[in-house]
Amino acid sequence: MFDGRWRTGVDRAARPVGVFLVRAGASADVMTFSGLLCAVATAVAVGTGHFPLGIVLLTITGFHDALDGAVAKVAGTSSVRGAFFDSVTDRLTDAILLGGVAFWLSSHRTGSIVLLPFAILTVAFLVSYERAKAESLGLQAKGGLMERAERTILLGVALLGPSILVPTLWVLFVLTSCTALGRFLRVWRQASGKDEDTRFAARMAQAKGYWRDAQDAAGWRPMRERTNQTSKTLAARRARRATGDDHRRRDGSSKP
Repeated sequence: MFDGRWRTGVDRAARPVGVFLVRAGASADVMTFSGLLCAVATAVAVGTGHFPLGIVLLTITGFHDALDGAVAKVAGTSSVRGAFFDSVTDRLTDAILLGGVAFWLSSHRTGSIVLLPFAILTVAFLVSYERAKAESLGLQAKGGLMERAERTILLGVALLGPSILVPTLWVLFVLTSCTALGRFLRVWRQASGKDEDTRFAARMAQAKGYWRDAQDAAGWRPMRERTNQTSKTLAARRARRATGDDHRRRDGSSKP
């Protein structure tokens, strides 16, 4: 939702901070990399059971993720390389954060509940992949209930206490799965419409080909080409008469 509905407002609010960071000497790549380091610190805090510290570090990680783009725009350093670096770092950050949660669960819970963070990570990666693949095909797959910003916020809620951690993780898993399903259906409909347009264009091209072949078989096309050539010749002669070219050729003079 942040990326789809509130992106303009978020960018507007982040711009003054981006200006300040650029004047302080920060760069977009530095912001992205320092955000990754904050994610590692968050995972360590969560894995060792220091949830309040984990919330603080997770908030700092989120600020880095939101501000690296603003810094790049203000500094005029937006690039394909930077976008690639940011996207890869986002995926790595997700894995690190949920890995910290899984480590805590493995120490304080029994059974297969430790697999829940990895299930969340799987559907989160699916959400990101659907958007990337759709955009590579010229389609759109933005939006949904649980984009990256919303997942980070809900993970912070889960860290408010061990008693609500697992129930909140289940909510995160269900909502992220719904987002992945919604994006799949959205892209499926767009792709179906695009395929139908492609098939229609192919049928029209095929019909034109059949019509040209039929004209050639009946001798209409050569006759039409001869008629067009004759018309062009007559038109050229009329034009020469209008300018006096025929008269010059007949008497050999330079005056009409």
